[in-house]
Amino acid sequence: MTKHPQNQAHVDSWYAASANRQLDFAPLQGEVEADVCIIGGGYTGLSSAIHLRKLGYSVALLEANKLGWGASGRNGGHVGTGQRADQHDLEKWVGKDAARSLWQLGLEAVDTVCSLVDEFGIDCELKQGNLHVASKAGDATDLREHVDHLRGVYGYEQIRYVDRDELAGMTSGQGFHGATLDEGCRHLHPLNYALGLAAAADQLGARLYEGSRVLSYTEGDKVRVKTDRGQVNARFLVLGCNGYLEKLEPRTAGRIMPINNYMLATEPLSEDLARQLIRDDTSMSDTLFVINYWKLSADNRLLFGGGESYTRRFPADIGSFVRKYMLRIYPELADTRIEYGWGGTLAITLNRMPDFGRLSDKVFYAHGFSGHGVPTATMAGKLLAEAIDGSAGRFDVMATVPSHTFPGGTLLRWPGLVAGMLFYALRDRLG
Repeated sequence: MTKHPQNQAHVDSWYAASANRQLDFAPLQGEVEADVCIIGGGYTGLSSAIHLRKLGYSVALLEANKLGWGASGRNGGHVGTGQRADQHDLEKWVGKDAARSLWQLGLEAVDTVCSLVDEFGIDCELKQGNLHVASKAGDATDLREHVDHLRGVYGYEQIRYVDRDELAGMTSGQGFHGATLDEGCRHLHPLNYALGLAAAADQLGARLYEGSRVLSYTEGDKVRVKTDRGQVNARFLVLGCNGYLEKLEPRTAGRIMPINNYMLATEPLSEDLARQLIRDDTSMSDTLFVINYWKLSADNRLLFGGGESYTRRFPADIGSFVRKYMLRIYPELADTRIEYGWGGTLAITLNRMPDFGRLSDKVFYAHGFSGHGVPTATMAGKLLAEAIDGSAGRFDVMATVPSHTFPGGTLLRWPGLVAGMLFYALRDRLG
């Protein structure tokens, strides 16, 4: 396969080092026609391409760097059930019937990930279960009520409460007051999942272009999407840029905030130590506002995510930056070598629910997954395809969730966010 040096390589992460396939697609050259043009080669764009091709639409997908280069290839790999926001909040915002529909879409999102992995034989270390731990005593009460609500109101039987004594046998992690165990959750290798989706889209006949940064688009009889070397003329456009939208579409940019999140990978751990950290090989996460999340890789590395920043600059030594969060939970890893540290940009919204919508009868978008992107962005592609095909009901369930512009829009959202996040980080530390 011809190499294209203008395609920016994946960051130096454990995911990139353990990628099980190498894909390389040429940049867009010249003018092409398609039913649908997709901007963004992450989960949203790739899932859209797959589901649109299954419906018979011709697809041209434009990615500025490598497919899966952004958050889709760098995240924690958690595939959580439900929505990013709590069901109690959703019931207040949209009513109980719509909240129930959102819950079902969240479960279907996990099923969609699993179905795509199975259908296309994607080798991505898919595993089961998430242990969500209470970092403060009051959070344990909230988690117990959360379990009761999901089981009693939604009939969801795959989640249960784990008290402090039982939790001590499931993890050596320090400072926890209880947990929920959700067997409906999954976790995976996010880059290998993204690369598997790309291979599936290619197999189905989508035209994929790497190294093809979009400069602008215009609407007329068709949507005309321009890169520095070519143009796509399409009946429909899907914006799947998420944290990398930047100035491409000012009408939606103010409803999301790009933030940076960081991860590390330790050296491979012994089987005994790995089971000490996470006995049942689930993923794990905590209840802090600036959340920590972690899991074990197939070769028993601890993959730990912690810490955020709100400027374009990453810490000079990401491994050391994240390590302090890891050691608060697992002090026994003080002498464990950190072999990889990396960061990535994701997009959050004010209410942490994704922002779905249409800007015209030709232009659709979904972004702002707020750390819940593996299942939700995959589901977004499915719903975007349905909406373009004329069945917008399920897409509109997501699109009618209230979304809010950050105060000050894109110009002044940064200082407001930083002040807010510093407040919540202080609250996390003080308990």
